[in-house]
Amino acid sequence: MKNRILVGLTGVASALLPTLARAADIDGSLMSGWWGLPFAGLLLSIALFPLFAPVFWHHHFGKVTLAWALAFLLPFAAFFGPQAAAGGTVHAFVAEYIPFIILLTALFVVAGGICVRGELHGTPALNTGLLALGTLLASVMGTTGASMLLIRPVIRANSNRKNAVHVVVFFIFLVSNAGGSLTPLGDPPLFLGFLKGVGFFWTLTNIFPETLFLCAALHAIFYVLDRHYYNKEFGAPIGSAPLGSIRFEGKSNFFLLAAIVGLVLMSGLWKPGVSFGVLGTEVELQNLMRDLLLGAVIFVSLRLTPREARQGNEFSWGPIQEVAKLFAGIFITIIPVIAMLRAGEAGAFSAVVRAVTDGNGQPINAMYFWATGLLSSFLDNAPTYLVFFNTAGGEPAVLTTTLASTLAAISCGAVFMGANSYIGNAPNLMVKAIAEERGIKMPSFFGYMAWSCAVLVPLFVVMTLIFFM
Repeated sequence: MKNRILVGLTGVASALLPTLARAADIDGSLMSGWWGLPFAGLLLSIALFPLFAPVFWHHHFGKVTLAWALAFLLPFAAFFGPQAAAGGTVHAFVAEYIPFIILLTALFVVAGGICVRGELHGTPALNTGLLALGTLLASVMGTTGASMLLIRPVIRANSNRKNAVHVVVFFIFLVSNAGGSLTPLGDPPLFLGFLKGVGFFWTLTNIFPETLFLCAALHAIFYVLDRHYYNKEFGAPIGSAPLGSIRFEGKSNFFLLAAIVGLVLMSGLWKPGVSFGVLGTEVELQNLMRDLLLGAVIFVSLRLTPREARQGNEFSWGPIQEVAKLFAGIFITIIPVIAMLRAGEAGAFSAVVRAVTDGNGQPINAMYFWATGLLSSFLDNAPTYLVFFNTAGGEPAVLTTTLASTLAAISCGAVFMGANSYIGNAPNLMVKAIAEERGIKMPSFFGYMAWSCAVLVPLFVVMTLIFFM
């Protein structure tokens, strides 16, 4: 067994704060549900400010996010000590937020450097085909990569449509969420399962029927709805319009996308047994190398991509800046919520944990699907997946065989229900921001949830009856 090499990157700080290593692990059993209020406040701010004070929110959402983060950190430091607050913050940023935002930024920059030129006419057939292509690509290059690659061509194809909101909404349902369910590359929860020992092809072989049902149903619903809007707007229905000549600018970014996929795989497969201690948080060498090389990919993309390609995409940093600021606050305010969930029956959310197990101690797959899914709709779906992965036993050898149906329920809930709200999965907000930059008036937070409740929730109910009962 390889020895861990622990290198203190900040020796002076570690000497001044000797308890940071212990502070990073917060005991959720000592916390009441009131500690979740800052997180709830941030979610309500994201939901209500754009609706009732859009100008204020546009200019000050970063300040509002910081205020809610401090609303948790300052009382937490007062009650549990500054070391605990510092340790929790460092862990949230170093172990979770920084790798998260580096990967998102790399995909945003690289995919944003690929410009599709040509005549794309947003007919129902073409739109359904583009969504199908994005759905397939999502499991290969991740929901973020597929979303950033295709959202601009989809919007451009529908630039002459008055009713294009539904196109973007279904794009989020399919490309930004459901399509990423078949490999660990598709969505962060599945990648965490891969790191825990779940086989690379396990999801493909175990949740393919669920994925096929959901994606096929969503494509069928979309085609009928898009055809209705198209006929209402343009009159008599038409077949698929000719594509015309299609060409790509910024082709070098395709190789960089492949490099990103390779780096993500490398961090999951290469285990050198070396780690670094950063103020109580352990950073493994393979993850550090991945993040540094992803930074190099960003630099190379910015240098090599022709200016015309980014101009053709109307590329701007606004969407990734919005996601970076909002998720920084989410990663901070979510600390006590995840800690209380991880405390199991000893935590404030013990009812959630008890709900997924019957009187004989056996897992209730339908409850695992809904509990994982509903929490993933508003919390980060990656740690939510891990919470229920561990609640179900946490042993990959058992979860992928004897309890395969339970792990399938957890995986489906985490990936599919990330589409229930704008904050359920990071690409959702990025797609929304890009669409709004292009002049599409996207639904409010609750307006979007009206779509998801009307379209997705009934399908999830049917899936429960078919697959998880």
